[in-house]
Amino acid sequence: MGHFMVDYRYLAQKYGTPLYIYDFDHIKTQYNRLKEAFRGRKSLICYAIKANSNLSVIKTLVNEGAGCDCVSIGEVKRALICGAKPYKIIFSGVGKSDDEIREAIKLDILMINVESEAELDRVEEIAKELSTKARISVRVNPNIDPKTHPYISTGLHANKFGVDEDSAKRIYIKAKNSDHLEPIGIHFHIGSQLTKLDPIKEASTKVANLVRALKALDIDIKFFDVGGGLGIDYNGEKLIEPYDYAQAILGTLSGLDLTIMCEPGRFIVGNSGVFLTKVLYEKINTDKRFVIVDGAMNDLIRPSLYNAYHKIELLSEARGEATQASIVGPVCESGDFFAKDIAFPPTKHDDLIIIKSAGAYGFTMSSNYNTRARVAEVAIENGNDRLIRRRDTFEDMIANEIDLLEE
Repeated sequence: MGHFMVDYRYLAQKYGTPLYIYDFDHIKTQYNRLKEAFRGRKSLICYAIKANSNLSVIKTLVNEGAGCDCVSIGEVKRALICGAKPYKIIFSGVGKSDDEIREAIKLDILMINVESEAELDRVEEIAKELSTKARISVRVNPNIDPKTHPYISTGLHANKFGVDEDSAKRIYIKAKNSDHLEPIGIHFHIGSQLTKLDPIKEASTKVANLVRALKALDIDIKFFDVGGGLGIDYNGEKLIEPYDYAQAILGTLSGLDLTIMCEPGRFIVGNSGVFLTKVLYEKINTDKRFVIVDGAMNDLIRPSLYNAYHKIELLSEARGEATQASIVGPVCESGDFFAKDIAFPPTKHDDLIIIKSAGAYGFTMSSNYNTRARVAEVAIENGNDRLIRRRDTFEDMIANEIDLLEE
């Protein structure tokens, strides 16, 4: 966050802890930085809802002009509830069910992004049932190593996403010859948290050449979707500037008249959010020091799931020398930690701790594990705070089970 002073103590008192807090001004700024970078070219920035699917976040971006990149029919419906126009919604993802495909076609969204030939066949079959034409794009896998974490790299043949260039060409020809498919887009996404331009440029070059080859076959692609994945600063990473990113991509598209699409998620919301949690107590086991907080892996799972780094700060005045500590939660799993063996100042009961860069893949991956309530979410905009999601109650957590108890 960092662009303005937030009174975390006041927010903790008003809304309780643990708590997610998002800076909506930062969210708008990040969106507009990307939009600006592609100025002068037809472009559509589709926010990747999976990064943070709170309705108020989506609505703020839709009001700024964003489209939406969705990976389930639920996300498509969230986008629509927030006022997104169907012609600005794309539906991606590797395992769409028949019901999801059917509903997406009926809702008349811009396009369904197919990831395999088998999926294309399902889309065709369902469009035929509905006696209509489904607009599609194909996710091409340019086999480029994005140099990122193996769990979030997606553009290599070893990953489950997309199809290689030869298969893609075959799929496009099949779609072109079908009465129920209309190929209008092409899509690639080589990974997440990207901090190097070369792989992006290389992927874009390959896919642009494929578009030229398709054009020669009279398959007219209108949307060139470069995916998402622009990195953010978690720990002093050197970042790609939106302008350089746009130029690298535009440089590969000479002679092509295309609308450029990109699907940022983390880039827009990641550093807008912090997770606020409270110290319960400290515990020393022989020589290990644990700072036990009221937040847990069910609230923010990234550190447990892939050892993700988040900056952690104690909000009170330091009361002495920092010593080695692990910051852990109350969940009954040894994987329940936010940081292991970091230098951390002494803490006492009720001290507040903020965990930074928590706006993306934070709340949206949270759960009710251990029957813990999912936490409240708060927006800060123009210096004012407002609740954008209530904390779960116990009743919320058992609602789908309680009336079935005696059946």
